[in-house]
Amino acid sequence: MPSAPSSSGRSRTWRPTSSTRRCTGPSASSFRTSPTSTRSARATIRSAGSRTERAVASGEFERHALEHLDALYNFAMYLTRNPPEADDLVQETYLRAFRFADRFTPGTHLRAWLFQILRNTFLTFYRLRERESAIADDGVPDWDAPMFHDAPEDSSSAMEAHTDLERALRRLPEEFRTVLLLAEIEGMPLEEVAFVMDCPVGTVKSRIFRAKERLRALLRDYKQK
Repeated sequence: MPSAPSSSGRSRTWRPTSSTRRCTGPSASSFRTSPTSTRSARATIRSAGSRTERAVASGEFERHALEHLDALYNFAMYLTRNPPEADDLVQETYLRAFRFADRFTPGTHLRAWLFQILRNTFLTFYRLRERESAIADDGVPDWDAPMFHDAPEDSSSAMEAHTDLERALRRLPEEFRTVLLLAEIEGMPLEEVAFVMDCPVGTVKSRIFRAKERLRALLRDYKQK
């Protein structure tokens, strides 16, 4: 398996801002790749360094990498809750992917490799800022953007259920939320999820099981209140 480049591989870095916490943009269940993200990704690919000039010239890496643009943007939106920052994160992901393309083995899991780069980039710089950010009383970042909003507008019970689900998901540890997103929403095979999370498949299965158990317990508590 190829290894994703670390966040220290280049001087320019993507850094979340306080707007990440104020975003009221689209939710995880209805993300769409923005035109800006597509243009930025293509520009990034075409301006890659000499290490990947041959691959860029042939268009092979560009073609395969851009096949995963929608999924990467969805994942970036899930993490940042902010369209401009999601664009920046996707662009940073492609730039690092091309900068360290020699670490990738053709024929292996390109999608998982790209997802791992994106997640590592986000976690490295967001966690630095999170230490200085105000955290809600329950220890959960005070994000306003809903994770899901596809319940029927005329169904108050469905909306209430979605609200409870969002609250419960936000209380899960990041590694639990992420495995659920990748496996259950993105439909990623467990082997690829394990690569993204840099852990054994057995650990992924355990986290999914434990995440669902916690969700059920939290949802029961909400219904009783």
